Amino acid sequence: MRILANDGLNEEAIAYLKKEGFTVETEKRSPEDLVGEIGDFDALLVRSATKVTRAIIEAGTKNGGKLKIVGRGGVGTDNIDLEAAKECGVIVKFAPNGNTNATAEHALGLMFAVARRVPMAHHTLKSGVWHKKRFAGSELMGKTLGIIGCGRIGQALAAKALGIGMKVVGYDLYRMQDSNVDYLDSIDEVLKVSDFISLHTGGKNAIITEREFALMKPTAYLINASRGSNVSEAALYGALKNGVIAGAALDCYEKEPKLEGETFACSLHELDNIVMSAHLGASTQNAVRKTGMEIAEVVTKYLRRGDFGNSVNVGETVEEEGKRIYSLFITHEDKPGMFGKFGTALGDLGINIRENNSRFLSDSVQTVYVVHQEPNEEVRTKLMAIPGVKRVTF
Repeated sequence: MRILANDGLNEEAIAYLKKEGFTVETEKRSPEDLVGEIGDFDALLVRSATKVTRAIIEAGTKNGGKLKIVGRGGVGTDNIDLEAAKECGVIVKFAPNGNTNATAEHALGLMFAVARRVPMAHHTLKSGVWHKKRFAGSELMGKTLGIIGCGRIGQALAAKALGIGMKVVGYDLYRMQDSNVDYLDSIDEVLKVSDFISLHTGGKNAIITEREFALMKPTAYLINASRGSNVSEAALYGALKNGVIAGAALDCYEKEPKLEGETFACSLHELDNIVMSAHLGASTQNAVRKTGMEIAEVVTKYLRRGDFGNSVNVGETVEEEGKRIYSLFITHEDKPGMFGKFGTALGDLGINIRENNSRFLSDSVQTVYVVHQEPNEEVRTKLMAIPGVKRVTF
C-alpha cells in the first residue's frame, strides 16, 4: 500500500510505516497535482497546510481510486472536508496527543511574555535603548487563570498553572472527572473573575467579541493559542487600544499566510500591549516526533486491522452510533467459509451485523458478532446446525 505524507513526516514515523510494509512518499503535491495523483494512494497524511477538498477526496475514490483514509497530524480538521470523506467512504483520523504538552507550554510562555513584557523589553534593547521602569510587569503567582475549553490542552495548561501557584477556573460543555479545573457554569463567569483568559476551543466562530471584552477586568490578559477565528480581531484591537483589557498574546489569527516568508498584514502590529507568535504552539521537535508517530500508528491500525480509533467523521465505537446493539458469541473451527456461513444464516433471520471480532483459541476460534437485533433460540439453533460450530451463546 502507498501513503502520501503531503506536509512531510519525521524520519522515525517514516521508518515505522516502511517497517509495516507501506511505501511512503513525502514530496509535496500542489492541489492540482493531488487531484491527478491521489487515486494511486491508499492513505493521505496532512498537517494544517494541505487543504483536503471535496475535489481531492472524490478524485481519490472514483474511477477505481484507492484512497481509504486521511490522517491529520494534530487536532484540528478544518482543512479537511469531512462530509465529502464520509460520502465517499474515506475515514478521517487525527493525532491529538502529540502536541498537547507543546501547546500548553506555549500558552504558558505567552502568559509570562505578555505579563512581564519580555518581548517589548527585548525589542528596545536590540534597538540600543535601555528601559526598565517602562516595562514593570505582573506576576502570575496568586492570579486566576480562566480556561475556555478544558480538553487535553486545557487540562495540561491547568496543571502547569497550578504548579506556579495560580488558581484555575474554566468552562467546557463536558466536565472531566478528576480535573485540574474548578468549573464554572458559563463563559461569562470565567471572564468576570479571571486575570488571564486562555482559549483552547475548536470551531470557526468568534467566542470573544466586544461583548466579552466588556466583561473582563481592565487588568486582564487574553491568550489565544487555539483558533484565530475564535477571537474578533477588530474587537481585540479596540479593547487593547482603549484599555478595556491590559494586554493579549496570540499564536493564531483570523487570516494567516499560507507560505513561509509571506507578508503578514494585521492591524494589531501597531499596538504595544500585545505579544504575537506565528502559530508555533505545536512547533517543537518533541511534538513533531510524537505527532508523526501517533498518526503513523493510527493509520496503520486502520489499514491493517480496520481499527476506527481516533476517527473524527465516524464513531470510534459502535456504541457511538446511537443504535441498540447485542453481542453474539460463537466458538467454531478455524477453517475457510465459516464467516460466510454465519453471515448467510444471520441474514436469513433478518439480523443485521454491525461488527465482528475474532481470535484464535487453543484448537478453535472465538468470534463475537455485534448485531442490531436481539438473538434468540432460533438463532442459536440455526448457527449450531453449521458444521464446525461448537458453541453459541448470547
